[in-house]
Formats: sequence, C-alpha cells, structure tokens
Amino acid sequence: MSQEKLAKEIVELVGGEKNVESLVHCATRLRFVLKDDAKADKAKLEKTEGIIAVKENGGQFQVVVGNKVPEVYSAIGQISNILDDSSDKEKPRKAAKGLGGIIDIISSIFAPLLGVMAGAGILKGLLLIASNIGWLETTETTYTILYAAADSLFYFLPLLLAVTTARKFQGNMFVAMTIAGALIYPSIVTLKSEGTPTDFFGIPVILMNYSSTVIPIILAVIVMSKLEKFFNKTLHDSVKNFVTPLFLLVIMVPLTLLVFGPFGVYVGNGIAAGLVAAFGFSPLLAGAVMGASWQLLVIFGIHWGLIPVFINNVAVYGQDGVKPAATASIFAQTGAAFGVMLKTKNKKLKTLAGSSTLTALFGITEPAIYGVTLPLKRPFIAGVIGGAVGGAIIGQAGTLAFASGAPGLLTLPIFYGPGGQGFPGLILGIVVSFVVSAVLTYIMGFKDPVEEEIKTESTTSDQQSVRATNASDEIVFSPMEGTIVELSEVPDPAFASGAMGKGIAIEPTVGRVVAPFDGTVTVAFKKKHALAVVSDTGAEILVHVGVDTVKLDGQHFVSHIKEGDRVQAGDLLLEFDIAQIKAAGYHTVTPIIVTNSANYEEVIPQATGQVHSQELLLKLSSGNDQEQK
Repeated sequence: MSQEKLAKEIVELVGGEKNVESLVHCATRLRFVLKDDAKADKAKLEKTEGIIAVKENGGQFQVVVGNKVPEVYSAIGQISNILDDSSDKEKPRKAAKGLGGIIDIISSIFAPLLGVMAGAGILKGLLLIASNIGWLETTETTYTILYAAADSLFYFLPLLLAVTTARKFQGNMFVAMTIAGALIYPSIVTLKSEGTPTDFFGIPVILMNYSSTVIPIILAVIVMSKLEKFFNKTLHDSVKNFVTPLFLLVIMVPLTLLVFGPFGVYVGNGIAAGLVAAFGFSPLLAGAVMGASWQLLVIFGIHWGLIPVFINNVAVYGQDGVKPAATASIFAQTGAAFGVMLKTKNKKLKTLAGSSTLTALFGITEPAIYGVTLPLKRPFIAGVIGGAVGGAIIGQAGTLAFASGAPGLLTLPIFYGPGGQGFPGLILGIVVSFVVSAVLTYIMGFKDPVEEEIKTESTTSDQQSVRATNASDEIVFSPMEGTIVELSEVPDPAFASGAMGKGIAIEPTVGRVVAPFDGTVTVAFKKKHALAVVSDTGAEILVHVGVDTVKLDGQHFVSHIKEGDRVQAGDLLLEFDIAQIKAAGYHTVTPIIVTNSANYEEVIPQATGQVHSQELLLKLSSGNDQEQK
C-alpha cells in the first residue's frame, strides 16, 4: 500500500481531519490528540495493511506504523491541513488530566525532536571514540566543524523546545523562540560566566546556564501561551498583533530569568541527583530494575517522564548513568523476537519476527513488542527477565551515556567515554540480555498460531477425502439466536469475500451455539472460539464466534464438545459471554459458513431480521432434482 493511500485511510479512520486536534510522530508512532476518541475506528485501523498496532496512552491515540512513520506523517500533511498550524481549528477537546495529561504534554514536546536528536547523538558518540583513540585531535578544525554539527542541537535545545511547546499549547512559536533566545543571548551568558551581580529593577536575578536545559523554557512557554490568549481577547484587533508580542516579551523574559529559570534548573538537577543516588546505592539493583521495566514504561507511555532527565543529565553533568541500563531492555526484547523466529512454524509469524528483530536491533522495538512478544505473552516475560539480567551487568559496570539518542546498535558510540570505562560492561550486558531472552523464549515456548492453521488444513483435507461425490439437497437450522447479517458485512475479509465459503452471519443476542443438524463434530478448536460440524449427508458447517476472537485464548468461552462427538440438531455445543468479548474490544458477529459450498449449486439464505435457534437458516441446493427432471 502506498504511503498516500495509508495516510488517507488513517485520517478517515481516526474520525476525519476535523476530529484531529494535533499530530506529532516519534520513531514509529503517529501520536494523535483527538477531539473525540469515540469517533475513531480502532478495530478497522488495527486490520489496515501497514499498521502494526493501535494504542491509547497518555491522552493520545497512537498508531504504530514502524520505520516508515516520517513518510506517512508527511503524506498526511500533503492530503490534509492537520499539520498546518495556521488552519482554522474547531474547539479542542478537554485536555487529559493527571499522569495521562503530563505524559501527553511531554511526549508531544519531545517526540518531534527524537529523530534529529538520535542522529546528533550518534555523531557526537563517534567523535568521542575518534578523539579517545587518537583518530582526531580536539584542536583540529575538522573536529570543531563536526562537533558543531553534533552539539548545536543540544546547545540550542531551548529554541527547539520553544517551538514544540508553543505548538502543543497553541502559542506564538516566534515569540516563544525569542524568549528562548534571550536565555542564551551572548550578553546574558557573559553576565553568568563573569559572575556579574545582576538585578532587574532592584530584584536580584540568579543567573543559570540555560543552554541545553529543558524545564525552564517549557514552563516559560506554557505560561506565555496562557497570557497570549488573555491579551488577544483583551486588546483591540487593530493593535493586538504587535502589542501582544510586546507585552509577552517584556513580561516573560524577566519572569523566566527571575523565577522559571532557577526553579526549572533546580528541579531538573534534583530529579537527576535522586536517580544518580539510586545507582550509587546499588548500581546492580538499580540497573536490574531499569532493564526489566523500561519496555513496560514504554508500553504505558510513562518513559516520557524520564527522557527529559536523561537529557538534563547530559546537559548539566556531561554524562548520564541511568540511560545505559535501559539499553538492556531494548536488546532483551530483540532477543525474545529472535527466539520466536527460531521456534515458530508459522511462516507469517516467522517473517514478522525476523523483520522485527532486525528493526529492534537499531532501537525501534514497537514492531517486535506489539507484533510479536506481547501478543504471545511468554516471549515478552522472557524479555523482561533478560533485560533485568543485562541491566544489572550494565549498572554494576558503571556505564555512562555521553550524548542523547535512542539505544540501539548505531547509537552504541554515545556510551564510549574517556578510556572506554564501562563500555565493555555495556557490550556484555546487551549480549547477555539478548541471549538470555532468546533462550528463555525458546525453552518456555508459546502458543504457536501455526497449530490452529495446520489443524484446519488437515481437517479440511480429511473431510474432503470422505466427501460424497454429489451432495444432496440439505437444510441448515440456525445454531444461535440473534440478528441476521449479510456475510459481506462481516469485518473480516476472509469471511466477507466468500473465500472461506458461502453462508450467512448472525449478530448473537444469546451466547449459545447449538448443532445446526444431526451430524459429527469434526473440529473443536482449542481456543473454543469456533467449531465445525459435518451432517450425515455431507454438509460441512463452520461456526466462527466473533472476529479475531482467537486472540482471547479461550477466555469467555465454554465448550461442551470434543472432536468426533455425535450431535443431534439443537444439542448445546458452545457457550460464550457476549458482554465480556465486546468489553475486550472484539466484534461478536458470527459467520456461519458452508465450507464445501463448491459441492452445491446454491446456498440460499432462508431467514431475515431476527432469528431464533433451530429456525430454518440456509438451504443447500445440489441441483440434482433439476438433473433428474
């Protein structure tokens, strides 16, 4: 599918352009803030080709598309006005509160910068290695030029954060950048470096080094955005376009230097000092906790709360001792996906696990987690264990990060400092985390989807071998009570297209499946969501309760049969909890398929609207009567 087509489908399925308040992206996800989440069709999005997963975390509606996210994001910008800050917006929805609101704010501010931050971090790490082993001298102009390219983002970080924060809070980004520029203006920097006593109309100013800082400018722009709205409502239209920026600059620059700057720096340093103290108390234990929990934090979006701390540590101390242990978690989930690839017999899963392993090696773990390890459960647990072991090794080794960047093979240079201290421990930790996770995944195993597929194929083959050459006319009674639905309306292409056979569907109102005729149970799936029955005269019926309910692993289903059982029309075969299945996010519409439709000239529905169990549902016509006439 082309990126333009995928972009159109995504915009449509999130409720349309008018339902989107804002959109940013990180390494693998489109992060929407929607005005009404109920308008988004999550189920259809998850089934759309090109989409790995859909998550709702921290007030954001997140669509995971993998490494192609920049192209899809750009395509959305081309087909819509979603990325146009100047476009007219409808009234935004009420912002999320509490932890979810904080995560939404942090992720929206930092996500747009992660790509360039990773690139600059890699370059900075390579320069560290080159200078440490003598390939480049720090006095060479070549080094100076490359270091400027690597460090400029971090030095001018307040300017970039001013843009993303203003965009998040719908403030004037040019005023925000001007405020940020004042914090790192040469004369202000000189006052700080020379220790000149500074005041503002007699009020003492505590000067800080604001280059590379995070919290001060974010606080300043948030307050600026609120004041901007107030002034724009208060001032006359003829003057507000230039008087509002004037008031904002006169108020916010001194206020930031007097209050937000020192407060933000002290808070950032305090949080960093707390984490450093934890690693100082027991680096092995702290590393194990970080290695085990990092991917859990990523799943719930809570990791965004630590990213500013990592950046602050590098900016203030020139190094960070917390982030390295998180690297073990990345390589642990990579190893778990690799273990799945080695063990599974399902060709589709093997391909997915293989590609996800390769992607995860470079720090992009979402395809591996959401597509492989988390759905299979045990591999994810194996990854958590492997991450804990590797994190403990890295923590004990005292590994440090000297630049920012998402952990992965390409960013390993950011952990190589003077003399390479702690770097061998990092390499050992990530290797151990990978191997432990892969081995545990292989040993612990998982419910391989291939078992069901093989069984379906083998059962169909067995049935075909005993199938009568010419089927007789037959009638099929309804196996459940509910509302008739056209097969083409079932939200699963395999059924809706008729590829599985002709038939009909029922939206059940009672969670019971009974035998549609006298016959024999030929398939009773282990996950209880489906069954197949063959009549005494050869008609083969598949009853599949819901769409994708195989993922429930048998939850909310109670089977009353086993393969080979003889049944009579009306016998209870299966019970299921409609409310619980829907609460888990699955459709309960049930296709009733004649899997040997090719043996019949016609499969004719006999019911419309409401239908009760054991009412006439289908007529299977073989055409034999016509031939005899």
